[in-house]
This record gives sequence, structure tokens and C-alpha cells, in this order.
Amino acid sequence: MNCYYLYRKAWRYDGAPHEEPQLKEAEWKALLKQGGLLVRNTYNFDCQEETSFWNLIKDHYGGLDELSGNTRKKVRRSLEKIEFRKVDNGFIKSQGYPVLKASFDDYSVKDRIMTKKAFDTYMDECEKRDFDYWGLFDYNDDRFVGFFTVMLWHNACEYGLVAVMPEYKRESTAYPYYGLFHTMNQYYLQERGFRYVTDGTRSITEHSQIQDFLIEKFRFRKSYCKLAVHYQWWMKIAVKMLYPFRKIITLPRIRAILNMEAMQRGEK
Repeated sequence: MNCYYLYRKAWRYDGAPHEEPQLKEAEWKALLKQGGLLVRNTYNFDCQEETSFWNLIKDHYGGLDELSGNTRKKVRRSLEKIEFRKVDNGFIKSQGYPVLKASFDDYSVKDRIMTKKAFDTYMDECEKRDFDYWGLFDYNDDRFVGFFTVMLWHNACEYGLVAVMPEYKRESTAYPYYGLFHTMNQYYLQERGFRYVTDGTRSITEHSQIQDFLIEKFRFRKSYCKLAVHYQWWMKIAVKMLYPFRKIITLPRIRAILNMEAMQRGEK
């Protein structure tokens, strides 16, 4: 079971989502014996049935022509203001945290803020695997204003950690995310010929609007799949007891687990 890794006390699949199988009971129990609170198993990638869980993907690239006139205008403005270019792991590790912290400090939800130690650990883990790193630079003075990490598989990739200085996010003429996602989609879908790019699975924290943005602006779509969550025995009892109160519980991490349980049940 070395194709699973432990993230925030939850076991997750370490490969491309279209390759994840449905786990047998002996397999998920073997993972829980190694620690963690739960195993998240997503399978039946891009199934025909509309389920309560999905990967957000884009599996075609139509250039600027597939975008609305307003989106095209913002992409062009972004590309005039910001240069998106590849950098290496060492550059992001040494220069990226102040940008990440400023970006996180600008969020309304604070529970997912990454410490410097956690950031360094993340970058060390990325270096052991196949990742691309992109830097965002102001065209006027070459100022480093953001970065983006991309996890690579043999014919697909997942968009990862993104951080942009708040003043550029708020600057109405920079539109950094428009240029970023246009550049990434073009590079990985057209130039690299990948099967798809993904922005990950459905959010269980409900703190980000990025998936709605990608669907509306860049024609991403929901690739429905099946979700199974397997808990430690005591965790299963706790979830069962708390589940009826999920709509009034405000602690972010507990609420996220209960949201995921609702998705597993098809009730969210």
C-alpha cells in the first residue's frame, strides 16, 4: 500500500486519480494499522453517474477562442503585466514563504495557514517527486510576486500550491489568476499533450471559490467519482455521534470531516 500517503492524518492516493482503485477491506485496514484517522478512497474516475464527489478537470484546450470576451481581455492584460516562467525547487523554497504567508493572511479562513516549517517540509517532499514550479514576476521590475506548484504524472498533472501577493490579486489591471491558468492549460494540455489537468477534488472545507472560477472562466468540468471514507473504529463512532449536528458545528476541521461524511452518504 505504498501508493498511499498520510496527509493531515488522512490516507490519500498518491497517483493520478484515474488510476485509483476501489480498496478492499483488508487494504484500508492495513493502512489504518499504520496510523492516521481515516482513509479517503476515490474510485470510478469520470463515471457516467452524477455523484456527490468529483475531481475538477480540464481535458481539452481550445485556446483563447473557447473563452468569453471578458475573460480573453483579462488574460491578455495579465500576460502584459506578469511573466509566468519555470523556476526550480530551491528558488521557491528560499523565496516563496513570504509570498505564501502574505497570500494566506489575505484569506478569510485562517485554519489552513501553513507555517514556515510545514512549507519547508512540503517543498522537501515535492523535491522527492516529479513537480514543476512556476514563478510569477512583475514585467516592470522583475519582482517575484507569486508562485505555483504542479504535481506531474506520466500523462496528467494536478495544480497544487498557489500564492500571489495580495496587492496583485486586488490590482484590477493585473488579473494574475487569468494569465496563470491560461498559461498552465496551454502548456500542459497543448504543448505537453497531457490527458487532463486537475485542480483536485471537491473541497470539503468550502473556503475557496477557485473551482467555480475555473468552471466559469476556463471551462473545467466535474469528473464524477465514487467516494468511500474508512475510519479508525473510535473515529467512526465519533463521526456517527456528531453527524446529526454537522450544520451547527463551527470548528473547521471537525466540520470538514462531517462534510466529507455527508458527501460519502450522498447527502451534500
